[in-house]
Amino acid sequence: MFKIDFDDEVIDAVATKIADRAYEKLLERIETHQKWPPLLSRKDLMEFLGIRANKASELLNRPDFPVIRDFGHPKVPTHLLLKWIDEHTKWVQENTEYDRWAM
Repeated sequence: MFKIDFDDEVIDAVATKIADRAYEKLLERIETHQKWPPLLSRKDLMEFLGIRANKASELLNRPDFPVIRDFGHPKVPTHLLLKWIDEHTKWVQENTEYDRWAM
């Protein structure tokens, strides 16, 4: 069996690098949350995802898509949209220009 031993210095360096990357991703997510309003209009959604009206309509009519229709015009809660994107990454990659933090 092949075995690799790492000393504490190497482990600490790797752990620090991972923690730094996670911190950067967290900061980017916070900036995303702060840039956009809590509720996105249809136009905001189109800009956010880099999509056109027909794709926005498709999304807004999906039963699993987080949309609120109580305001006359559909609104999308930004925090729920980000969660939906995480859960539907393949669909987002195939259908939008949304580039989530250059992952």
